[in-house]
Amino acid sequence: MGVLFYYSPLYLQHHTGDHPECPARLAAITSEVEKIIPREKWVEPPDATVEQIEAVHDLLHISDIREACLSGNMALDGDTPISVKSYESAVSAVGAGIAAVEAVWAGKTKRAFCAVRPPGHHAERDKAMGFCLFNNVAIAAKHVLSLGAKRVAIVDWDVHHGNGTQQAFYDDPTVLYISMHGNAIYPGTGHADETGAGAGIGFTVNYPLYANSGDAVYLRQFKEGVVPRVKKFAPDILLISAGFDAHAEDPIGCMEVTDKGFEEMTRLLAECADEICGGKIVSFLEGGYNLETLGATASAHIRKLME
Repeated sequence: MGVLFYYSPLYLQHHTGDHPECPARLAAITSEVEKIIPREKWVEPPDATVEQIEAVHDLLHISDIREACLSGNMALDGDTPISVKSYESAVSAVGAGIAAVEAVWAGKTKRAFCAVRPPGHHAERDKAMGFCLFNNVAIAAKHVLSLGAKRVAIVDWDVHHGNGTQQAFYDDPTVLYISMHGNAIYPGTGHADETGAGAGIGFTVNYPLYANSGDAVYLRQFKEGVVPRVKKFAPDILLISAGFDAHAEDPIGCMEVTDKGFEEMTRLLAECADEICGGKIVSFLEGGYNLETLGATASAHIRKLME
């Protein structure tokens, strides 16, 4: 099965200095991916429009990010450095997700992976944080709903809770958001009793896990919780916030997941998607900061999506 691989050299121009979320992350990934998907087949995405980003973010937030980057501001907060090209990179990252869901929804491919930076799942409606400027996966979910999807599921296995994605859909019954993440670590959200509000009650599902959880814990949670929840919801398309910072060798993670664990989680979601939504999956790079392992881990994930 083919996987469309979305990438732009512009992502390397989001300079962050001495920071774990750095351009070398994508260099590590692309050097491995080109072994399975030739570079001439990679897709360079169009930029997202301001109107598309506004589906999740306030206009003032968008303009503030743009002005901060163009002014040469070095950081939005202690965790989120920026540079002159960061706004352009972020707009392209959003564009990758939009183009990917369009391609999958139109039947041009069943699977896509967006190798983007900056990542997005911490970005809230009016706040950039946790290395993230705009919420790539949330905007993509809003976009595919506008194309005619009735239900979208987002599975987030980044070691940090996707507070921004949760916020975007907390009262929305058309989007199921499931997160598995480290308990009581940044950003401090994602407690098990955070289950949604109003019409969205029951459509936010959080699985906070204890530090040092490995493949066995993750896979048990997948088989007993994540997959049954997704099947019951029966989405028209499945999106993945694929952070690889739960890897056993990640420098800022706190978990013990191996490449095999990520492969198996991918396989379980792929089989689930094949059963309920014609195999439609779009995966987004979130975290993952070990430059020695990240390329192989992301490549293993993509290989499973190709099966």
